[in-house]
Amino acid sequence: MGAGLAGLAAATDVAAAGREVVVLEARDRVGGRLLSRDLGDGVTVDLGAQWIGPTQDRMYALGRDLGVSTFPTYDRGDTVALLDGRRYRFSGRLPRLNPVVLADFAAAFLRLERLARRVPLDRPWEAPAAREWDAQTLETWIRRRVRTDTARRVLRLFTDGVFTTEPGSLSLLFALWYIRSGTSLENLVSTTGGAQQDRVAGGTQTLARRMAERLGETVVLGVPVRRIEQTGGGVTVAANGLAVRARRAIVAVPPALAARIEYAPALPGTRDQLTQRMPHGATIKAMAVYDEPFWRAEGLHGQAGSPGLPVSFTFDGSPEAGTPGVLVGFLVADAARRAGRLDAARRREVVLECFRRYFGPRAARPRDYVDQDWSEEEWTRGCYGGHLPPGALTRYGPALREPVGAIHWAGTESARVWAGYMEGAVESGRRAAAEVLAALDGPAASPSATTDEAAAEG
Repeated sequence: MGAGLAGLAAATDVAAAGREVVVLEARDRVGGRLLSRDLGDGVTVDLGAQWIGPTQDRMYALGRDLGVSTFPTYDRGDTVALLDGRRYRFSGRLPRLNPVVLADFAAAFLRLERLARRVPLDRPWEAPAAREWDAQTLETWIRRRVRTDTARRVLRLFTDGVFTTEPGSLSLLFALWYIRSGTSLENLVSTTGGAQQDRVAGGTQTLARRMAERLGETVVLGVPVRRIEQTGGGVTVAANGLAVRARRAIVAVPPALAARIEYAPALPGTRDQLTQRMPHGATIKAMAVYDEPFWRAEGLHGQAGSPGLPVSFTFDGSPEAGTPGVLVGFLVADAARRAGRLDAARRREVVLECFRRYFGPRAARPRDYVDQDWSEEEWTRGCYGGHLPPGALTRYGPALREPVGAIHWAGTESARVWAGYMEGAVESGRRAAAEVLAALDGPAASPSATTDEAAAEG
C-alpha cells in the first residue's frame, strides 16, 4: 500500500512475476513525496523530490524505461552566501572566510566523511563505535569537535539542509549511516557530481504517473488503509469502503504513518518502539517564477545560502529551455516550523525578502509564486524523511526492514542506499518485492471478490 515510488516499484516487480497486485493509496494522486505542479505556459515545478545524481542508477534506469529524460541542474556561475552580516560571492564550496574558520570547518567535514565510511550499510548498529555514536546527538559532536562559532553555524547549515531537522534532534550514528547511504557528505550537498546534479523533464511525478498507468486499475486512489489483520496464512487489508485479502502485504509508507495503521495481532514491541521514535523533518519548499533567470546574466547559478535567513538555501529551478526563470527556496527545521504558523500571504513575503537579499530587488517581484508545507500534508507529515534520535538505531534498528509475518516494509526510510531519496524509495520497493516473491510458494491463486471485498496477491 502506498503509491509513491516505493509502492509502485514493488507492485511492478511483483506483477512482472505473474502475481496479482492491488495498490491502495490514501491520496487522490500517485507519487507520494513527488508532487509536480503545472503553473501554465509550459512551466512545471517540483514541490517535492526533484533531483537525481551519480550512483543513483535505479532512477536513471527507471527514467529510460518509462521514456522520461533528464537534464542538468543549472550550475554555471558563482554562489551567494550571507554570513555574519556580509554578502559573499564566490566559486567553490565556501567563501573566503578567516583561515582558522575554514580549517576548522574542513577538518570537521572530513572527519564526518571518515567516520561515515566505518558504518555498515546493512547493519549500522554493528559499527565499531555504534553505541558510543548512538549515545550522542550530531549537535553534541559538533560542539565537541568544531572550535569556532562560524564554522559551527556553517556546518549546521549543511546538516540542516541534508536532514531538515536540527542536529540536536538526531543521533550521530544515524547521521553517519545516512551520509554513508548517500555515498558521502560531499555528494549529498553537491550539484554537479552530486545528489542535485540532474532533473526530470516534465517533473518527477511523471515517473509515478507512468508507473501507475502500466499497473492500470490495480492502483486504487482515495482509500486510506486503516487496519491490517493477519489470519490464515495471509492478510486482510481494510481501507475506506474496501477490504483486500492477500497472501502478503507491503506497507510502503513512512514509518511514522505506518504506525497509525491498526494491526491485528499487534506488531512486535521493537517495531512499534522504532516507529514511535522516527519523526519526519520539517520542510517548506517555495518556488518563485520570473520572466527570465536574471541571475544568470549576473554570473550567478541561483545557488545561495545563509544560516541566518528563513530560506536557508536556494537553487535554479528553471526549465530545460532556460525560460521562464524559477528560483527554488527551502525553509527547513525550525525555520519551516515558524513559517508554517504564518498565513500564506505573510509566508510569501518572508520568502521573497530572502530571495531579494540573495539576488537583489528583481527577486522580490516574481510573476508567480507557490509553496508546499510538507508538515501539513496529511499523508506525509514532513519531509524529506524520517530520522532517529540517540539510542534508537542500536536498540531497534533491525525492525526497520524485518518482515512481521506476512507484512513487509518499504519506503525510502528503509533503504540501504540513498535513504531519504527517490533512489532509496525504488531500492526499498524492489527489496520488499523480492522478499514477497521468495516467500510465496506455488502458483498464483485466482482471486475471488464480493461487493465488499476484493482479493489480491502481492
